[in-house]
Amino acid sequence: MIKSIISLVLLAVSVFLAFKHGWDTFNYKKHPESLKMMNDLGIPEPMIPIFAGLTLLIGVLLLIPKTFFAGNVLNAISILIIMALAMRTGNFKMALMEIPFLIMPLVLIWLKYPFKN
Repeated sequence: MIKSIISLVLLAVSVFLAFKHGWDTFNYKKHPESLKMMNDLGIPEPMIPIFAGLTLLIGVLLLIPKTFFAGNVLNAISILIIMALAMRTGNFKMALMEIPFLIMPLVLIWLKYPFKN
Protein backbone atom coordinates (compact mmCIF):
# COMPACT_ATOMS: atom_id res chain seq x y z
CA MET A 1 0.00 0.00 0.00
CA ILE A 2 2.76 2.45 0.95
CA LYS A 3 4.59 1.51 -2.24
CA SER A 4 1.53 2.43 -4.31
CA ILE A 5 1.15 5.77 -2.54
CA ILE A 6 4.81 6.66 -3.08
CA SER A 7 4.52 5.59 -6.71
CA LEU A 8 1.38 7.70 -7.15
CA VAL A 9 3.02 10.79 -5.64
CA LEU A 10 6.14 10.39 -7.79
CA LEU A 11 3.98 9.81 -10.87
CA ALA A 12 1.97 12.97 -10.17
CA VAL A 13 5.15 15.00 -9.70
CA SER A 14 6.70 13.56 -12.88
CA VAL A 15 3.62 14.23 -14.99
CA PHE A 16 3.25 17.75 -13.58
CA LEU A 17 6.91 18.54 -14.28
CA ALA A 18 6.71 17.09 -17.79
CA PHE A 19 3.68 19.19 -18.71
CA LYS A 20 5.03 22.32 -17.01
CA HIS A 21 8.45 22.08 -18.64
CA GLY A 22 6.94 21.16 -22.00
CA TRP A 23 4.53 24.10 -21.92
CA ASP A 24 7.24 26.52 -20.74
CA THR A 25 9.54 25.27 -23.48
CA PHE A 26 6.87 25.85 -26.13
CA ASN A 27 6.52 29.40 -24.78
CA TYR A 28 10.26 30.02 -24.59
CA LYS A 29 9.92 33.47 -26.22
CA LYS A 30 7.90 34.63 -23.18
CA HIS A 31 10.57 33.23 -20.83
CA PRO A 32 13.95 34.76 -21.71
CA GLU A 33 15.68 32.74 -18.97
CA SER A 34 14.56 29.50 -20.66
CA LEU A 35 15.90 30.67 -24.01
CA LYS A 36 19.18 31.68 -22.36
CA MET A 37 19.49 28.28 -20.68
CA MET A 38 18.81 26.45 -23.97
CA ASN A 39 21.37 28.62 -25.76
CA ASP A 40 23.89 28.01 -22.96
CA LEU A 41 23.39 24.26 -23.42
CA GLY A 42 24.03 24.61 -27.15
CA ILE A 43 20.49 23.74 -28.25
CA PRO A 44 19.67 25.62 -31.46
CA GLU A 45 16.38 27.53 -31.57
CA PRO A 46 14.75 25.30 -34.24
CA MET A 47 15.22 22.28 -31.93
CA ILE A 48 13.41 23.86 -28.97
CA PRO A 49 9.86 22.95 -30.14
CA ILE A 50 11.02 19.37 -30.71
CA PHE A 51 12.22 19.13 -27.11
CA ALA A 52 8.94 20.69 -25.94
CA GLY A 53 6.90 18.15 -27.90
CA LEU A 54 9.01 15.29 -26.56
CA THR A 55 8.52 16.52 -23.01
CA LEU A 56 4.75 16.73 -23.44
CA LEU A 57 4.76 13.26 -25.03
CA ILE A 58 6.62 11.91 -21.99
CA GLY A 59 3.91 13.35 -19.72
CA VAL A 60 1.20 11.57 -21.72
CA LEU A 61 3.14 8.29 -21.85
CA LEU A 62 3.53 8.30 -18.07
CA LEU A 63 -0.23 8.40 -17.59
CA ILE A 64 -0.97 5.32 -19.72
CA PRO A 65 -0.21 2.00 -17.98
CA LYS A 66 1.05 0.25 -21.14
CA THR A 67 3.47 3.08 -21.98
CA PHE A 68 4.51 3.86 -18.40
CA PHE A 69 7.88 2.11 -18.78
CA ALA A 70 8.64 3.77 -22.13
CA GLY A 71 7.72 7.18 -20.73
CA ASN A 72 10.07 6.74 -17.78
CA VAL A 73 12.90 5.55 -20.03
CA LEU A 74 12.44 8.55 -22.33
CA ASN A 75 12.29 10.82 -19.30
CA ALA A 76 15.57 9.42 -17.96
CA ILE A 77 17.21 9.72 -21.39
CA SER A 78 16.10 13.33 -21.79
CA ILE A 79 17.49 14.18 -18.35
CA LEU A 80 20.78 12.46 -19.20
CA ILE A 81 20.98 14.50 -22.40
CA ILE A 82 20.48 17.72 -20.43
CA MET A 83 23.15 16.63 -17.96
CA ALA A 84 25.59 15.77 -20.76
CA LEU A 85 24.99 19.09 -22.52
CA ALA A 86 25.47 20.95 -19.22
CA MET A 87 28.75 19.16 -18.53
CA ARG A 88 29.93 19.78 -22.08
CA THR A 89 29.50 23.51 -21.52
CA GLY A 90 31.13 23.32 -18.08
CA ASN A 91 27.92 23.93 -16.12
CA PHE A 92 28.44 21.24 -13.51
CA LYS A 93 26.01 22.88 -11.10
CA MET A 94 23.14 22.29 -13.53
CA ALA A 95 24.25 18.71 -14.13
CA LEU A 96 24.32 18.01 -10.39
CA MET A 97 20.90 19.62 -9.91
CA GLU A 98 19.44 17.16 -12.43
CA ILE A 99 20.48 14.07 -10.42
CA PRO A 100 17.29 13.90 -8.29
CA PHE A 101 15.22 14.26 -11.46
CA LEU A 102 17.18 11.40 -13.01
CA ILE A 103 16.55 9.19 -9.98
CA MET A 104 12.79 9.82 -10.09
CA PRO A 105 11.98 7.90 -13.32
CA LEU A 106 14.29 5.08 -12.27
CA VAL A 107 12.49 4.74 -8.93
CA LEU A 108 9.14 4.87 -10.75
CA ILE A 109 10.24 2.00 -12.99
CA TRP A 110 11.17 0.01 -9.89
CA LEU A 111 7.90 0.84 -8.08
CA LYS A 112 5.77 0.15 -11.19
CA TYR A 113 2.52 1.84 -12.22
CA PRO A 114 0.51 2.71 -9.06
CA PHE A 115 -2.93 1.57 -10.30
CA LYS A 116 -1.87 -1.76 -11.76
CA ASN A 117 -3.07 -4.82 -9.84
